[in-house]
Amino acid sequence: MTNFVSSTQTVPEAAEVPRHIAIIMDGNGRWARKRRLPRVAGHRKGRDAVRDAVKVCVERGVRYLTLFAFSSENWRRPEDEVSVLMQLFLRALEQEVVKLHENRIRFRVVGDLSRFDPKIVDLIASGEALTADNTQLTLTIAANYGGRWDIMQAFRRMCSVDSALATQFTEADLAPFLSMHYAPEPDLFIRTGGEKRISNFLLWQLAYTELYFTDTLWPDFNSEALDLAIASYRQRERRFGRTSEQLQEGVQVTEKVG
Repeated sequence: MTNFVSSTQTVPEAAEVPRHIAIIMDGNGRWARKRRLPRVAGHRKGRDAVRDAVKVCVERGVRYLTLFAFSSENWRRPEDEVSVLMQLFLRALEQEVVKLHENRIRFRVVGDLSRFDPKIVDLIASGEALTADNTQLTLTIAANYGGRWDIMQAFRRMCSVDSALATQFTEADLAPFLSMHYAPEPDLFIRTGGEKRISNFLLWQLAYTELYFTDTLWPDFNSEALDLAIASYRQRERRFGRTSEQLQEGVQVTEKVG
């Protein structure tokens, strides 16, 4: 398992371009409703926005892109909409993974896969295996994912490896068992659609992530919109607990806390 710098334990390097962008893709249904179209039309149009986001991230030098496609709470939606979403996910796996591989993009899915159709689970496994050695970009789809679920499953997995850790463990002990252990913490979080909350997404990993909210609905979130988000990120002062004066003086804090 890869060990990346924890923003609460040490000070990560703050680069001009976010190394990792995480996005809640919100607004597909409202986009369709505004056009008097069925909600599925918004979800289909949202796939085009995913392709644009991947393309822009590759061009800008972003190394990790994580997209919240389906939360553990989304099962509460109407049954017919959930069915459509599952069909769209299946088609995307069938049609898009080979294209990702041709463009040297690594594909990962995080979340509780136990509720998915076996065909979807098999396609996920084969897609991850096919693209495992690609290094251009790591595209992660969070599906049936919840931040609290992630922390709980990490704790259970950690204890199954060493039961003694159940009573005394550190952040460093738990971190390798989180779903996103293979990626650095997001530098930039984006939520489209006007809502201003993180909705149980990457609760552990977003500790010091820069948050960006936009009214743009996901199907309209194009390359210009993503560039605006990155430009906003570049204007942020990433202190990680330090003062502005320390930043100006070039003070680097690298010792571990606790």
